[in-house]
Amino acid sequence: MLRKSICYLVLLGGFYALRAADEQQLALALRAHTDFDRVQQAPLPDLPDTTRCEQSQAAWLPVATPADLAQAHFQKGYCALAEATITRSPAEFVNAAGEFDESAKAWPARAFRPGRNRTPEPAPSPLRLLAPIARLEAAVLSAGNEDPHADAAELEHARAAIVPALDHPVCANELMPVPACLSLLDTSRLWLGWIALQHDDLYEAADELSTLPDSGWAHYASGKHAFHDHQFAEAAAQFARAMEVWTRAQSDSSASLAARLSPQPDRAKALEDWGGAQLLAGDLAPAISTLDSAIKTAPNPARALFLRARAEELAGRMEPAMADYNMAARTALAHAQDLASGEAHLYRGILLYRRKDFEHAENEFASALNFEIPNELKPDAIAWRHMATVAGGACGSRAMLEDSLGAVSPYFPKDEARAVAASCPLTSATVTKAAI
Repeated sequence: MLRKSICYLVLLGGFYALRAADEQQLALALRAHTDFDRVQQAPLPDLPDTTRCEQSQAAWLPVATPADLAQAHFQKGYCALAEATITRSPAEFVNAAGEFDESAKAWPARAFRPGRNRTPEPAPSPLRLLAPIARLEAAVLSAGNEDPHADAAELEHARAAIVPALDHPVCANELMPVPACLSLLDTSRLWLGWIALQHDDLYEAADELSTLPDSGWAHYASGKHAFHDHQFAEAAAQFARAMEVWTRAQSDSSASLAARLSPQPDRAKALEDWGGAQLLAGDLAPAISTLDSAIKTAPNPARALFLRARAEELAGRMEPAMADYNMAARTALAHAQDLASGEAHLYRGILLYRRKDFEHAENEFASALNFEIPNELKPDAIAWRHMATVAGGACGSRAMLEDSLGAVSPYFPKDEARAVAASCPLTSATVTKAAI
């Protein structure tokens, strides 16, 4: 009888212990869901709320059932992601991505929750898209302002994850409300367009952004395409629309988390592109004003200073133009590694050329080509070097100057170069050939 009583008491104690454990589990789950809902439903959650949410998910995870692990990891990742959009911390974005990965691993176990058939459910789109987007955000932030481009391998890895998720979207209200999920699909398309632009693939960018024609990135891609086709007035108009959309979005305090996860523009580069298009369209005063803004915004404004110098020169304002050419060279040198900058030599060469110091200008252009210089600037440096040689009296370089003009950028003064070449007498060999 005593033994039975002891066994009964042990079983009863175990029952109450299990009941207490269940009640603790339920309490932690309720707290986790409540804190998550507060973050998810807020247009712009506060940092204390996102931190509290992460902590409550972390407390729930050790006691969550296998069927609830996917939900717990997703909620923790979502709150970490919301916090990262506030702090702009690359580490927090990576942490969020890791939680989404864990959620994806645990997702198949949801089929064994009570009341469900045991057919595996397809993973919802948010679960498949938020991890690569979080890693893209981290990669762009880690690259820094001097070179706001993520590693090419990271871009391709993200693209490979996003494309199939968009090909078979699942917005079933499992993890996010359907409207928020649909917004996330649009954000993912923006990232695909952004990735195409990083590769200068204008056709791919246009295709990816075709379903979002009113987005800032769609206008920006259209501007890049128009610029490539030498339709500079249209390019300037499209860049202006892109900046307007981006500025409006920046001031929208009610934007959803998905909208805040959209790729952010490099505003200094966008202003530089806009000002350059205005310059080439002949709108010199607006170009100078836009480039003023680019110079104030850019961490390295050397290129914007050069473009402003070109606009001022075309406007007949030679004194400020010369000052800007000089400042462009100094700025490029200041931002160069080991004080070696082909770009700086290029701008200094142009300054010397405008002073009619052709010999020293030619030396600067030669140095520009001997040092590291962006590939898009090389054709201009080559043409400037030949033009300085011809302008200095070496007419034997006339043919090389004329041949180099086919590869120069729209910013190079081709008409001036042709005039310099035409001022040189033809070589005897050319005269003989023409006479025959």
